[in-house]
Amino acid sequence: MPLFFPAPSTGTAMPPQLRLPLPLQLRLPRRASHHPRLLLLPAAAAASLPPPPPADALLPDQATGLVAASQANFMRVIVGSTPPGLEHHQGTDLLCVVRALLKKIRRRVLVGDRVLVGAVDWADRRGVIEDVFQRRSEVVDPPVANVDRLVVLFSLDQPQPEPATLTRFLVEAESTGIPFVLVFNKVELVDEQTKSYWRDRLKSWGYDPLFLSVDQRSGLAALEEMLEAQTTVVVGPSGVGKSSLINALRCNQNIPEEDPIHQLVEQNSKWFGEQRVGTVSKKSGKGKHTTRHVSLLPIVDGGFLADTPGFNQPSLMKVTKKGLAETFPEIRKMLEENEPSKCTFNDCVHLGEHGCVVKGDWERYPYYLQLLDEIKIRESFQLRTFGTKREGDVRRSSQRMYPVLLSCPLGALGVLNMSLPGGSK
Repeated sequence: MPLFFPAPSTGTAMPPQLRLPLPLQLRLPRRASHHPRLLLLPAAAAASLPPPPPADALLPDQATGLVAASQANFMRVIVGSTPPGLEHHQGTDLLCVVRALLKKIRRRVLVGDRVLVGAVDWADRRGVIEDVFQRRSEVVDPPVANVDRLVVLFSLDQPQPEPATLTRFLVEAESTGIPFVLVFNKVELVDEQTKSYWRDRLKSWGYDPLFLSVDQRSGLAALEEMLEAQTTVVVGPSGVGKSSLINALRCNQNIPEEDPIHQLVEQNSKWFGEQRVGTVSKKSGKGKHTTRHVSLLPIVDGGFLADTPGFNQPSLMKVTKKGLAETFPEIRKMLEENEPSKCTFNDCVHLGEHGCVVKGDWERYPYYLQLLDEIKIRESFQLRTFGTKREGDVRRSSQRMYPVLLSCPLGALGVLNMSLPGGSK
């Protein structure tokens, strides 16, 4: 016979038909994970963001703009559209905080977002971000919105490229669906034989990398052509020269007066200045974390470069067990060569299943197996933690059941101990 928990003394007794079995009545809600990458909006929510309003619909204390930097609880927004009569403020930057309502509904504001700023104090250049507009794209690692191109940057020496780490960055870039280019820096530190070795090796992986030297200012022209009038995110491990590359791409720029960012140069904005550059550790041979937050840095022709903190282990949170194979050009090539037959089973993950056309005689196959095992463990953990719910649908409970326990009669606590798993019977 199921046990029932007596209702708290509130003056009226709970009707018998509304009483629930004790395990259901006192089941504590499972807390959602506090991992920052699990709090991203789902794709459907991102697509439902509103479009920006026209300039004549803005109030005198409102503006729209681009989130250029984020640090702690503050965001720097460069003004793009203002109400009629306030056009002279276009191109200035505002120091903003995010409206509390956006945090409550978990509408995350990312660097690169187009936002609506309200309560603008034009004299002190401050405001409050009230809404986020539609996004073209979104990158998880690092968190940046409306990205047009990725630059995956590694160095040929100090630090030397590690194939496993390089594979993780390439898989992360492939999973975003955003065009990207693989770049190798510090070619002046190696001989031509090493450079040819990596060119041939990456060609077998399915990539055609660019080689350049930031210190000697060589090989930058080809990259500059790709990044013109685009929002570009530079990613890579610490110490490969991300900040140095951005400084090199932005130096000696002849900015015309009609360019919106010309006013920021006249104001000597710290946001417009050069990025701080660190050195490589002599003990470990790896880079030190110099860049602490994500920021968009303006360049001529309306483009932006995003300098990001260095990290050696991309999360791969958007890569699924079924989608991992699509992030390897070697597997895509094998599947194309065997069309129209392909694999016998639609859910084939290329582990030697019957009828699988993907063989294991290519260099990065062990890395594919390693990443596949990692993703399987992560998906299994998410299934046990969240059930069949999507990550963005998991809500944190604002009400705790602990006050109910404190108000229970002592006799009921004994019944509770018998009903919970592991309790005495």
